[in-house]
Amino acid sequence: MAMDEAEYICPSCGEPIVTPVDVSMGREQEYTEDCPVCCHPVTLKVTVTRPDDIRVDAEHE
Repeated sequence: MAMDEAEYICPSCGEPIVTPVDVSMGREQEYTEDCPVCCHPVTLKVTVTRPDDIRVDAEHE
């Protein structure tokens, strides 16, 4: 398992969040997790172009 980290801004509370990303799960990933600050669910769309280049777009669930 190849884990890395990426950062996104929570669309509910505006806080920057660092989240682990399993780059071995593919170049395009989408999943939901709760914001660790405000506990609102956030849908994350992850794009991995290289192991050191990860983009995370966060949206309200």
